[in-house]
Amino acid sequence: MIPVHRPAARVRSALAVSLAAVLSVTACAGAGGNARVQSAEASGDGVLRVGLLLDNSGANAFLNAAQLAAAKVAIQEINAAGGHKGRPVELLPVHPEQDTAAQAKGLVDAKADVAIGPTDSGHAAAATDVLSRAHVPVISPANTAAALSTRASGGYYFRTAAADVAQGPVLAKLAKDGGAATISVLYQEGSYGKEVSAAVTEAARGSGLTVLPAAGFKPGNAADAAHSAAKATPDAVVLVARDGAQDALAELHNAGVAGSKLILSDGGFARYGSGLGSGVLDGARAIVPGQLPTAAFQAKLLAVDPTLKDVSYAAETFDAVTLAALAAARAQDDAGRSIAANLIPVSGGTGIPGAGTPSAPCISYKECLGGLAAGPDINYDGESGPVAFDSNGDITSAVFSVFRYGADNNPVPAGRETAGRAG
Repeated sequence: MIPVHRPAARVRSALAVSLAAVLSVTACAGAGGNARVQSAEASGDGVLRVGLLLDNSGANAFLNAAQLAAAKVAIQEINAAGGHKGRPVELLPVHPEQDTAAQAKGLVDAKADVAIGPTDSGHAAAATDVLSRAHVPVISPANTAAALSTRASGGYYFRTAAADVAQGPVLAKLAKDGGAATISVLYQEGSYGKEVSAAVTEAARGSGLTVLPAAGFKPGNAADAAHSAAKATPDAVVLVARDGAQDALAELHNAGVAGSKLILSDGGFARYGSGLGSGVLDGARAIVPGQLPTAAFQAKLLAVDPTLKDVSYAAETFDAVTLAALAAARAQDDAGRSIAANLIPVSGGTGIPGAGTPSAPCISYKECLGGLAAGPDINYDGESGPVAFDSNGDITSAVFSVFRYGADNNPVPAGRETAGRAG
């Protein structure tokens, strides 16, 4: 099994400052209206061109390879099924050495019809500001910042990754399923911690759990918050943290909280091993967005890139490309406007006026193409699970892999949970 890493701290880095600033300055950036729910006249040139925004660099540059491999696999399968209106779909050259804005401008110049990426939520504005003006939809396989749901993009922004707050109901459910009647939420200060903590609290109360007062902390200074949470004697403690998670876990242990009472958000998921004392996390649970890639899908990725060492965001990238091609097929047009206007109905979404109940899922481009021949709406459920875009371009069914820690403080798969519409 090829590893899956979710570098949460990097993917949403600097969001609390930089994204807030961007939102205030560029609230009117990009195209107007909402292309997701508006009709579009055919204006394409007959060739569907897919571009990638590979924005990972430095220690996280390895993430680019999986996304590139996944896009290649998707396009291979699309072309094997006849391409777009009998013509091969093209994958444009990639330029990961450039910043996101430069890559976006290059894709416009190359006549891209859809752009897949970026990975970093903090780079979404740079991508959409350029591409939405050119009426090129952007589908990110990895952006999770909650604020992106309402950012002005003219309806050209979508994501196949769940927003951070989608994990709130899952974390609450894990607590209740484990027999808890009361919970405490310990959260790292910042937008991620506060937003996810609020989502957990709301979901927990809605499910009948008693939520004890939450406690916030700064990285490296979690002792007081940990002791406050422990003093309340909750049945479960939900830790919402990123880079401050390891210190918080150590302090919770020092305060007498057993590992079996702990539930970690995606930002706290890691192989802690000897970084914590033996048995500190024994019985703890954690979640990671998405489902583990199947062996068959991994084999396809390795056939394209035998050197691949990680498959993070590969499934979400594969699904983004496939959905774009299905949207073009439904529209019988490759133009960006047409793709944006048809992504919701091919994903099984209900975010458009008059939309009905999603049809039975189809799981490949070829199968879904056959479904389009029988009716206008299909329900693509791909390698990452159900999608069902809403009118904000967000997925409305989020799959999370569940892990359980052993005495060695390392996680092993323990199942999966779905938030939203069941797959």
